[in-house]
Amino acid sequence: MAEFQDRVLKCMDCGTDFVFSAGEQQFYREKDFRNEPKRCRTCKNKRQSASTERGSHGGRVETTATCFQCGRETTVPFRPTQGRPVLCRDCFQDRKGGHSAPVPG
Repeated sequence: MAEFQDRVLKCMDCGTDFVFSAGEQQFYREKDFRNEPKRCRTCKNKRQSASTERGSHGGRVETTATCFQCGRETTVPFRPTQGRPVLCRDCFQDRKGGHSAPVPG
């Protein structure tokens, strides 16, 4: 860990200084993260909490749709694309496991 040294960064939300530790830098390198953190831990936690309250990551919405394979009504965590089949959880798991025929295209 000798190549890394603690660095002080400025939070883009609140403007306070925070430490980007040598250990965190090593973790970022191991995970091949390209950008260093932009927010202090407090602002990062606030942002993640707000995201969760909004409906999971980035404001994702639950959408009601009809399963292409079995015809049951289901909810999916995305907005379906026109012309692309939507599968319920059971049919998706079957297909993922390779138990079903391919979707006609």
